[in-house]
Amino acid sequence: MIRLQAILCFLLLLLAETSRAQAVPPASDAGQAVVVLGRTEFPINEYFTISFTLRGASLDRYSAFPDIEGFKKSGKLNTTTTRTVGGQSSIELTITQRYAAYQEGEFELPPFTITVNGNPIRSPGATLQVGPQQAQATPPAAGTNPSSNNQPLQGIGLLDELFGKPKPDAYVEPKDHAFLALVADKSSVYVGEGVHVNMYFYLTPTDQGLLDFYNFAGQLPGIIQQLQQRTAWEEHFEDQEITPETITVGGKSYLRYRLYETELYPLTAEALRFPIISLQMVKYKVAKDPTADPTDRLEGYKTYFTDPLTIAVKPLPPHPLRDQVAVGRYQLREAIDRTAFQVGQAFTYTFSVEGEGNLATLSAPTLRPQPGVELYGPDIRQDLTRQSGRVGGRKRFTYRLVPRQPGPLPLDSLLTLVYFNLATARYDTLRPQLVVSVQDAPQKAAFRPRPDDPFYTEALQAADNTLQPLNAYRDVRRYTNIVLVLLIGLAGYGWWRGSR
Repeated sequence: MIRLQAILCFLLLLLAETSRAQAVPPASDAGQAVVVLGRTEFPINEYFTISFTLRGASLDRYSAFPDIEGFKKSGKLNTTTTRTVGGQSSIELTITQRYAAYQEGEFELPPFTITVNGNPIRSPGATLQVGPQQAQATPPAAGTNPSSNNQPLQGIGLLDELFGKPKPDAYVEPKDHAFLALVADKSSVYVGEGVHVNMYFYLTPTDQGLLDFYNFAGQLPGIIQQLQQRTAWEEHFEDQEITPETITVGGKSYLRYRLYETELYPLTAEALRFPIISLQMVKYKVAKDPTADPTDRLEGYKTYFTDPLTIAVKPLPPHPLRDQVAVGRYQLREAIDRTAFQVGQAFTYTFSVEGEGNLATLSAPTLRPQPGVELYGPDIRQDLTRQSGRVGGRKRFTYRLVPRQPGPLPLDSLLTLVYFNLATARYDTLRPQLVVSVQDAPQKAAFRPRPDDPFYTEALQAADNTLQPLNAYRDVRRYTNIVLVLLIGLAGYGWWRGSR
């Protein structure tokens, strides 16, 4: 009877797996993705990186980066590159996982696979050489503690039915020092200025055995919905592993978990208001008599709350272009594709804006057409990076110019970009510094008679320099054809008369 039940269970499991496999819809267009490994030889104070780049589609989901023996994961970076050519835009997303080595030596990265939007991307692996520390080291990020992340909940099963459920009276709930906090890096900002907002969970090292995360993936969508601001542009940071970092608050050591991270750019002068956010955690009760079994504990739940948060938003000072200017800390980088310029010869000029700010809303420079030059474009390319609580990058505007007259051509007479400089709290202007010197186009070689040649000298002196109509030769050809037709007719008539 037991064998028959086992066979029936096996058949049911096989049928369920087959149905699930058949129910998976065919993969849609998931774009093109490639895996890129960082340097395989590096000092111990630098990171090794594994990245994947996705083109032609938005990122829906991806699997975890591989674990490497002898290394610890140390946070992710994501970079978005937007290219606009001829009015057509394409987006390229790069996700980078950093790894910090525990010690020097040689390590093996075995072949691995990362699934992006349902498509597997394979890497052959590599051999990693970790050398001694170099000067000006970059310290690795805080270590991970996988034992405190997403532990499975303990339930009541068959053994509880056989031996009885735990008695709550035999357990006590210790006091914890954990708290949930919503933290912004600024208390007030200008319209268009970025403010970095994080939600952290703090607990002391002694609280680690008492608390655990409970269904955080299920709670996160509701938390995000409460944090969203309808009057702000949001640049969301890529979700990372929930790993602790050690900090000191009020002279006491805490472990801090970053649960959510975003950058907000207010679009109006309305204040950003965040409500009270709640997070449910698993909290264990310990046995009153721990001598019997120190690991004996009873699972329970506790909800933590943030304080409400308000960020004041200040309007920009009066300016004719106040509603159009970008806000940030920017600088201009220029590039040109040649060093010699001639009339009628096209050249390419790149107006590149770099720095921190909302590059997505950065408009193209203001054009001021000038006589004697033709201006086409721009083609736009944007590289956006979110790292270490900052959002910035580079936005390039590429133009094609065709000068039509010789002389100096200062490019600041054609292009300027007004923006609000957060470093000075004043309006500023990015102006090109390049001045192009346009040379006249070389003249075509003209016929010059030799001074010792009497024939051409006399012929040119006697030539008629009166202007002739453009259709003079066409009229001559018409008259010549008429005369030829008359002569042929007279010749035919004479031949006919002579033959009679």
